[in-house]
Amino acid sequence: MEITDIKIRKIMTEGRLRAVVSITIDGMLAVHDIKVVQGEERLFIAMPSRKDENGVFRDIVHPILPDARKMIEESILDAYQKHLALAEIEAQEAAAAGNV
Repeated sequence: MEITDIKIRKIMTEGRLRAVVSITIDGMLAVHDIKVVQGEERLFIAMPSRKDENGVFRDIVHPILPDARKMIEESILDAYQKHLALAEIEAQEAAAAGNV
């Protein structure tokens, strides 16, 4: 299994939810609404879910093996960090251009 595309759909700056992400697996399967969440000690991902009739959230899609979850999480968090770094560089360049 290979993640062939990661799209950072939305970035949040307040609250624990930091981003909403979509991934494409093997160029054939898209998974939308994966959340990047700030936990007590680290960032983690939450797979797409919905609330059942008892008010419990259940994953709609999720990796079966721990290694698969780790690979997906690492790939998403790496893309998220790169996205933030690029946005910071662009903001600095824009600020520098405005001061010239």
